[in-house]
Amino acid sequence: MSRQGQENSRRGARAYRAGAGGRWRSWGRHHRAMSLDSARRLLRHPLSSLLTMLAIAIALVLPAGLWLALDGARLLDAELDESATLTVYLADRVDSGEAGRIEEALGAQEGVAETRLITAAEGMAEFQQSLGLEDALARLPGNPLPASVVVSPLDPSPEAVRRLADELGELSGVEEVRLDLAWLERLRHLAELGQRVTLALAVLFGMGVLLVVGNTIRLAVENRRQEIEVVTLIGATHPFVRRPFLYSGAWYGLGGGILAWGLLTLGGNWLGGPVSALAASYGASFALPALGVGGSATLLACSTLLGWLGAWIAVSRHLAQIRPR
Repeated sequence: MSRQGQENSRRGARAYRAGAGGRWRSWGRHHRAMSLDSARRLLRHPLSSLLTMLAIAIALVLPAGLWLALDGARLLDAELDESATLTVYLADRVDSGEAGRIEEALGAQEGVAETRLITAAEGMAEFQQSLGLEDALARLPGNPLPASVVVSPLDPSPEAVRRLADELGELSGVEEVRLDLAWLERLRHLAELGQRVTLALAVLFGMGVLLVVGNTIRLAVENRRQEIEVVTLIGATHPFVRRPFLYSGAWYGLGGGILAWGLLTLGGNWLGGPVSALAASYGASFALPALGVGGSATLLACSTLLGWLGAWIAVSRHLAQIRPR
């Protein structure tokens, strides 16, 4: 290729890059203009826009609140898992020295995280203190309570704890292994049911958000029908026409998400005191979980996406029915 041809090729490449860069800048300017124009249109009708956002917020509050409740239940379930223990009662013939050796043998078993020996005297002292019957129990001729070892399992799942209880019950010097997992299994089943109910409600109310935004955007499309017919007649594409309505749906969703976040925060602060007081009356420490940064971002992202999707469904359906005349 001659020098002149190479120069022409370089000029053509520069012109192509400049043209591509100009198209991208024009595309970005149009998106920015449409987003601002959509926001201004919502601000021109503040009451109707606020009511639409409030309807979206109410649809989002219930599943988000249930999600927070389940998050608190997961924290409580983790604490219950940590408190899942087995009580290994030793035989009456076992003295204090042999009880220490049995505790070491139990701690060496696979699946055991921690052990704690409770002698017969310590067990009687705890029993007297819990019942407040020191005088009555002191009249007994002897201590009827055996020594015991409290075992903390590595795996707190019911199946693993049952297997560990069977293994520990076969050791020499062990009289009985006590465990009560029925309440823990009930809590797990309730948590699983709550997760499914929350998922079903999230899908149901998400569809409600789509309907609210879709109906609002449908009315906006009808109000601007003549404008759409004109710009379509002069060659505007469907993505070009659809763009401002999509931004309107996104603004509705974002506003609804912000209102839902505010309602959840106010509700959490309002209920936090009574819930903490109720937990303290039972000797526990529990506080309602907050959304936090991650939960707030997830809520706002989901609400914005639902608003955008509802607008896209509504405007796409109505654009197919609009023909320039």
